[in-house]
Amino acid sequence: MIELTALNFSILLFFGVFIGLLGSALGVGGGIFLVPFLVLALKIPIHQAVAASLVAIVATSSAVASVNVERGLANIRLGITLEVTTALGSIAGALIASRIPGATVQLLFALMLFPVSILMFMKGRSALKRIPATASQLSTDAATSSFDSAFFDPAVDSHTHYRVRNMTPASVISFFAGSLSGLLGIGGGVVQVPVMNLLCGVPMKAAAATSNFIIGVSAAASAYIYFRQGLIPFKLTSVIVVGVLLGSFLGIYALYKARSEKLQMVFSAFTLLVAVRMLMKAI
Repeated sequence: MIELTALNFSILLFFGVFIGLLGSALGVGGGIFLVPFLVLALKIPIHQAVAASLVAIVATSSAVASVNVERGLANIRLGITLEVTTALGSIAGALIASRIPGATVQLLFALMLFPVSILMFMKGRSALKRIPATASQLSTDAATSSFDSAFFDPAVDSHTHYRVRNMTPASVISFFAGSLSGLLGIGGGVVQVPVMNLLCGVPMKAAAATSNFIIGVSAAASAYIYFRQGLIPFKLTSVIVVGVLLGSFLGIYALYKARSEKLQMVFSAFTLLVAVRMLMKAI
């Protein structure tokens, strides 16, 4: 375990702000960045890094979920439905993680990041090229089922209505997303957001907000298992959580005001770099 010097404290705090900003803006929880940072930069054992990441994800979700719900951006009915299978998968992933060597977990993490980075880039690029829908087009997509919803998007200064589809396959994939959360400490948002956006037809901003609502429960379920196993580095984690809480509130502003599709393209390059580094270290 690293010594918590003034320099390390500052690094952890500022990086916590960074991942809190990214996690809340993109709905991924920030674990996709935190775990590689702790393992590669600070030489933290992979299982302890995963445990710290899960606690940070709970902090991110707690900070932003209530605000997103209040503003109508998160789809509560959809989130609660997908949350059930996600939490079950998260518990399963945490139980499996304790029986897998750290190098194997790192290899799985690296391999998972490659398709995620490609997906983020392609989705961001296609969204930037897409012509914004008109009010009449949006009205034809008005709610027709209990999962359908609408939200006000300040970036385009209008309401966006959307229909939710393919709930059965989305629930099955959510179990896989939860397993990744418990196994790799990534929160599951890197799977949940694309599933809701591409499979269910939920707009990117609503998908990110709903993901933030979901991942806190699944992360808490698996974090408790890591806690019982004594794997949570409390001093290190507490500093990260403070930074995450500060960054999360900045992320809320970014989610509402910025084009998250542009952020996706930038972060996809960063994610690809992290994947290469983690793969090299695992091999």
